[in-house]
Amino acid sequence: MSEKAKEFKLPKMGESITEGTILNWMVNEGDTFQKGDILIEVGTDKVDNEVPAPFSGRLIEKKYQANDIVKIGETIALIEAMDDVESISEANTEKQIKQETNKISSTKPRPEKPKSQSSETSKYVSKVEWKPSDRGDQFYSPLVEKIAKDHHISYEELARIPASGANDRLQKSDIFNYIDAGRPAQFAQPEPTQHASGFQVPDLQFDKGKGKRVEMDRMRQMIADHMVFSKHTSPHVTAYVEADMTNLVNWRNANKKTFQEKTGEKLTFTPLFIQAVTKAIQDYPMINSSLDGNEIIVKEDIHIGMATALPSGNLIVPVVRNSDQKDLKALAKNVNLLAQKARDNKLTSEETKGSTFTISNVGTFGSLMGTPIINQPEAAILATGIIKKRAEVIEYEDGDKIEIRQMMYLSLSFDHRIVDGFLAGSFLRRIADYLEKEKK
Repeated sequence: MSEKAKEFKLPKMGESITEGTILNWMVNEGDTFQKGDILIEVGTDKVDNEVPAPFSGRLIEKKYQANDIVKIGETIALIEAMDDVESISEANTEKQIKQETNKISSTKPRPEKPKSQSSETSKYVSKVEWKPSDRGDQFYSPLVEKIAKDHHISYEELARIPASGANDRLQKSDIFNYIDAGRPAQFAQPEPTQHASGFQVPDLQFDKGKGKRVEMDRMRQMIADHMVFSKHTSPHVTAYVEADMTNLVNWRNANKKTFQEKTGEKLTFTPLFIQAVTKAIQDYPMINSSLDGNEIIVKEDIHIGMATALPSGNLIVPVVRNSDQKDLKALAKNVNLLAQKARDNKLTSEETKGSTFTISNVGTFGSLMGTPIINQPEAAILATGIIKKRAEVIEYEDGDKIEIRQMMYLSLSFDHRIVDGFLAGSFLRRIADYLEKEKK
């Protein structure tokens, strides 16, 4: 190794980030670069990061390739430091001369292209036949469980993966081979078996139709995996209530201009929703929890995730941290900043980590209500519908009256392993009570 060659390590990308996936190298071996040039793109969960060059130089050797998963602090390349721009310019000239010489002198026939992976994948798929798991009670190593968790693979799906270890033990190589093959048994159904009586699962052959095929981008694949993992993991139950938003709508309309003049922040409904949810969580702290084996972790902090649509149409969940310690001004500032960063694709990985409860405002898209999927590993998620004027019967001491009121549906999807109907219903009703309470 040259005296000037230095190890280029995967830098720290946040407190909770321990590894990243190499998405793309921006320079090739032998290429030169300036300080600050982007050398590599690294993906961590939902946020992609660009890693700049710490100094000017040349890329000598890549230690990892695209799609490799690398631990933070691992050496991912060797780079040669160059003192000035002239050295880099000379290096580029030498490289061009070398390339032209190779073009002229090269007489060797081009090697045959390697066989496509599709044949390898189909070969692997042919081996994967779903059968009732005989590994249901089998011990999985911590490494296998971590890989499964990182790729949102449920225990049910693990049982479908062919194992090469002793005593049908699933090994690391088995699960990586399965992932590389595109997880062919992800949505497999049990093969129908012959029974003397009773219902048999039909072998349905669906016609998926013809049309333009659009490949899912990386984020859409991760969202799909996360949603399927959540449905496989948590028994979802959804509860609904209706909230009279008239007082809140009138208060906001009367105060939003003054609020912006005093604080410099727009007053949307999102910080008002977060404020009501935070108060309800303080009243019912078991909602702010996660399940770890047979233990329920009741979180000390309240971090509210707000599901936000990106310009691409994908969904991301930036997090308002310690919402119980912020007044309406601070909440509005935090919400507006995160929403703007999401629109500009500038969210950091830390800004999308660690939520303890999530809100999805489906009313933004005109939906009356929704049945949201839990954002793992949380215990519940709230969906707020569109605020719509309706004729409602209002009770007064002197009798009932029909009035035009601003109404909104709230729906809470909760993990029935942790949360029972009484707790979920009480919590949901409490949110509505806080929203209906006249603000002063």
